[in-house]
Amino acid sequence: MTQDLLLFEHRGSVAVVTLNRPERLNAITPALVDQLCESIRLAQADPAVRALVFTGAGSSFCAGDDLHDTTAHNAPAAQQQRFVEQLQQVTRLLMFGRLPVVAAVRGWAVGGGLEWLFNADFVIAGASTRGFFPEMGLGLFPTGGITLLLPRIVGDARARSLLTTGERISADQLLTWGVATEVVADEDVLNRALVFAESIVSLPQARVEALLSALRAPYVDELEQALLRETKATIDAFCDPGTAARLAAAAPRKTD
Repeated sequence: MTQDLLLFEHRGSVAVVTLNRPERLNAITPALVDQLCESIRLAQADPAVRALVFTGAGSSFCAGDDLHDTTAHNAPAAQQQRFVEQLQQVTRLLMFGRLPVVAAVRGWAVGGGLEWLFNADFVIAGASTRGFFPEMGLGLFPTGGITLLLPRIVGDARARSLLTTGERISADQLLTWGVATEVVADEDVLNRALVFAESIVSLPQARVEALLSALRAPYVDELEQALLRETKATIDAFCDPGTAARLAAAAPRKTD
């Protein structure tokens, strides 16, 4: 595995998966998604691992799709479909695996990066955490099961507004809405997430896995259907010439 894009390490019984493109705010590319799937699978399959911490290197967690990377948006249809399916597989691995997932975030969590927060069991957010869903403005479509998860967590009206308008969300709002477990100083995010994960590891493993399975069970069938709908809508969006024009126009811009 090339560690330029993603880092994987063991901290005792905790696996730490780190998005490692800090110069691009850990923006998503097909290669990064492939490595992310591989890393989560490795953690889920390792009996010595009992919790997963998911974080990003540098000042931000993940700035969403890398609009400067053309390997997804301008690729042949078959490659686009594979990219979207792999992106959705990240959600399945996070939400349907045996491990409790603790997201450690700060700075930007945008698009797919913000959706991954909703896929985690626990979120330790730095005070600088902020995010939004840019998909509608780009002619794209949200993924990560967010079309099911977001309305259930924040309510139908707020979900419609957030997904349609791209309204920006702060760390305090994530805490108020029950997405973030805690908000801490940016410099304390990873250490606090590791301590939190270790507190879970200290509990009876079989009971933790049974509890998470029971809590996730009501989502399984509906989430799978949401993922399939999102996948089709996202692939359709990639094939739309209007989307290509919007992405090309947005690519030179930087998140401010």
